[in-house]
Amino acid sequence: MAQVVLKDLNKKFDEVYAVKDVNLHIRDKEFMVLVGPSGCGKSTTLRMVAGLEEITSGEVHIGERLVNDLPPKDRDIAMVFQNYALYPHMTVYDNMAFGLKMRKFPKPEIETRVREAATLLGIQELLKRKPRQLSGGQRQRVAVGRAIVRHPQVFLFDEPLSNLDAKLRVQMRVELKRLHDRLETTVIYVTHDQVEAMTLGDRVVVMKDGLVQQVGEPMELYSKPRNKFVAGFIGSPAMNFIETTISDASGALYAETAGLRVRVPAERTSRLAPYKGQAVTLGIRPEDLQEATGGDPQDLVFEALVEVVEPLGSEILLDTKVGTQTIVARVDPTVSTKHHQKIRLAFVPDRIHFFDNKTEQAIA
Repeated sequence: MAQVVLKDLNKKFDEVYAVKDVNLHIRDKEFMVLVGPSGCGKSTTLRMVAGLEEITSGEVHIGERLVNDLPPKDRDIAMVFQNYALYPHMTVYDNMAFGLKMRKFPKPEIETRVREAATLLGIQELLKRKPRQLSGGQRQRVAVGRAIVRHPQVFLFDEPLSNLDAKLRVQMRVELKRLHDRLETTVIYVTHDQVEAMTLGDRVVVMKDGLVQQVGEPMELYSKPRNKFVAGFIGSPAMNFIETTISDASGALYAETAGLRVRVPAERTSRLAPYKGQAVTLGIRPEDLQEATGGDPQDLVFEALVEVVEPLGSEILLDTKVGTQTIVARVDPTVSTKHHQKIRLAFVPDRIHFFDNKTEQAIA
């Protein structure tokens, strides 16, 4: 296996940057996920690593080699696409063996590699079938198997689960993680689904408009987002953003808006002191709001009007209104409330985030 290093990587289409100044170090045997909305540059970055997209400027290193000028076949990578790209007239066996045959591998070696990969993926009984006789999940396994038989230094996955139904996507996520643990391979995985990113990645790269917004372990991105975009993109349901003004009263700082007045945690006071009298965005995740009890400090409690109740079995999502702002709370299923009723909610103080309104950067 090998590390992958991207140095000052850029891709321009006419005068528009699709990828701008990307610097990444994907470690040997690491599962790195690139995530972001459509058009953020994640697939273009992956295609430049694969050699399928010409680089405008910058460097791509795989292992110890600079591969900018190498064709895809010489980069020692294997790619799995969103549409599987299987040959419909070939059997599963021939689809998996095709790349090895083109490289003139001996037949016994091809047989061994295909059988081993099929066993690893649990598709040994499907080797004589053709793609049209397979389910979506089975086709996906064949596409992964075709990559595995290559024994590449790096696996590249471009939204491989997008065409599967919700239940099968969950199953395939688990299988891909197990497969990575067994093979101990270097993987670069592209997805627009933040749940996939959080559950699969050793580290996650969040991209927007061709720029890397933050790189970190999943829980680091969740608990310490660098800016408002990362905070809103990571987590489901998304973080609540509440427009507030910082005020000073009796030596304490408060974030205020119509119907809401929250005391700024003591450890954040020095950072927010320069914002007195200014507007900032308060961020709070739905799971960091709870039904208020008599023991909650009153400067962390507010009253909200329930507009929508979404019971999910293990939890309830409440869409509430506070003044002119909508706030979503994820509460315990034992909470008894109905729409058009009022509910008292409390903040978990050490889970409150603040963002500068001009730069959208987190106020640490």
